Amino acid sequence: MIGQTPLGRSTAAVVKLYTAELYGEDSGHLCRDKALMSHIVGSIHDVVQRARGPVQGAAAAVEEFTEEKRLDKHFVDLTIQFIGASGLPKMDVVGTADPYFVAKLDSQLSFVSTVKPNTLSPVWNELWKVKNVPNTASLVVEVLDKDNGNITDDYVGKFDTTVAEGAKELTLEGPSLRRNRGTFWLKIDSVPSTDAKAESRQYIFDGPIRYSRHFSPTVGRLTNINDARLYSTWKVYIKGVRMFFGDTVQHWNRNYKAAQAIFQGPASIAVRSTIQAGHRMLYARTTRNGFGVINGLEDILQLLHGGKESTGSRSQFAHRIKPAVYTYIIAVDDDSFRFSETGAAFFVDFASKHALHSNCAEAVRYSGEFHPRPECGWENFSDDTPDDQAAWQLVIDNNSGTYSPDPMMLPDLQGLLQYNFPGFKVIALDFNDPRLAQSREACRAYALAHRGVSNDDLQPHARTGEETLSHSAQMHNGEGEQAGAEEPVVEDGTSV
Repeated sequence: MIGQTPLGRSTAAVVKLYTAELYGEDSGHLCRDKALMSHIVGSIHDVVQRARGPVQGAAAAVEEFTEEKRLDKHFVDLTIQFIGASGLPKMDVVGTADPYFVAKLDSQLSFVSTVKPNTLSPVWNELWKVKNVPNTASLVVEVLDKDNGNITDDYVGKFDTTVAEGAKELTLEGPSLRRNRGTFWLKIDSVPSTDAKAESRQYIFDGPIRYSRHFSPTVGRLTNINDARLYSTWKVYIKGVRMFFGDTVQHWNRNYKAAQAIFQGPASIAVRSTIQAGHRMLYARTTRNGFGVINGLEDILQLLHGGKESTGSRSQFAHRIKPAVYTYIIAVDDDSFRFSETGAAFFVDFASKHALHSNCAEAVRYSGEFHPRPECGWENFSDDTPDDQAAWQLVIDNNSGTYSPDPMMLPDLQGLLQYNFPGFKVIALDFNDPRLAQSREACRAYALAHRGVSNDDLQPHARTGEETLSHSAQMHNGEGEQAGAEEPVVEDGTSV
C-alpha cells in the first residue's frame, strides 16, 4: 500500500492515471491537464529526495509512465533563487569554511556562486534565469569549500532535484555513506516558454549579468604596483549567446604557428599543460575575487575605470575610463566573456593570450580585442569632459591568430554585446579594417600622452626580479605531476 503520506498521495495520482491509460480506460476525469501531472512527478522526486526512503514500486511506475511520453514534454523559463545553506561541516583547521556552490542544469549550463568567507551558514540570495529549459530537467548543486593556496577545493556535498516550481529544502549528501552535510534552500519560479524555437535553442542563460574580477597570484608578491589592472582579469556571464551564435564555434587556427605549438604534435602536451595550469591559477575562485552584477551602463563603465585610488601619479584617473586595449574570448563551456588588458603582465612567456583565457579550448564562441572610446574618438577627447557627459562606444574585433574568428559573424557579435550592454554603442570591425587600426592607435596615444601610461604597459612585460605567472604555473604543474593528482579541478566553478 502506498499510504496517505504526501508522497503516497502524489504517487497514487500518477499510478491511477498510468493504470487507466494502460488498460484503455477513460482517464479524462483523473487529469485533464497533463502539465499538472508533470508537476506532480517533480513533487514526488523532491519528496523522495527528502525522505530518502525506498519507493521502488511507485518510482518505477512514474519512470515508465514518463518514458511512455504520457506526459507532455514542454519548455519553461526558470528563475532560480539560491537562498542559502546551514549546518555545513567545519572544513578548515583554522576557521570554519569558505563555501561556494556550482549548479548545473542537465550538465548543459552551469552557475557559480560567490565565495562566502568563514561561515557554516552562508546566505547567497543569488538569482539564475534560464530560458527554454525542458520541464523534465534535473538541477544538480555541489557545495565546495574554497581552499586558498591549493589548485583543488574541498568537496562538501551535493543534491539533485527537479525544476518543479516552489520553495525547496534539500539535504546535502556527503561523498560517502550518504552522510548529511547540511541543508540547502532554494526557490524556483517557472513560466511556460514563449520562444517558438525553444526546441532548437535550449538552456539559454538570461541573467542577471554577473562578473568576477581575478588577480594573478604573483600580484601578492609585488610592491609599488602602478596599475593593478595589469594583473587582473575579468569574467562576465553574458546572456543570450546561443540566440545570436546558435551552435557556431570558432576552432583553433591550424595555419597559425603559435596555435600549432599548443594543439598539435607531441611537444604540445607540455605547452598546453603549462597554459592550463596558468589558467587555473589566474581564474581561481578565491576570497580575494571581486564580484558584482551589471544592471546598466554605469556598471559597465565602472569595469573600465582606471583602478583604485592610490598615492601614485594615476590616482586622479582612478574613476575615469581608462584608454586601453583588451584581449577577450567568449567561452564555449559557460558562454562567459573573459578579458584582460592586452598589456597584462601575466601574459609574459605564454604562447597565446587567447589560449590562456580559454584554458586551451579547441574552440571558442569568438575572440579578439576591444577598446572603449568616446563617440568623438580619443583624438578629439579632452579630460575636461566628465565621463558621464560623454557618449561611449565599444569597438570590438576578431584580432585573434589562435582562433581566427570568421568575420561574417561580426554582426552577430555586435548584436550580442548590444543586447547585453544597452546604452553602450557597440561597433564590430574586422582586424584588417583601417578604421580599427586608427581607433586603436588613438586610444593608446591618449593613454601615453594624458594618463601617465608607459610604453612598457602596452605590451606584456616582467620587471626585474618579478616572478612570471608562466614560471609559477610550471612550478605548480610540476608539483601536481609529482603528486599524481588526477582529481577534477574547479576553476571559477567550471570543471576542467
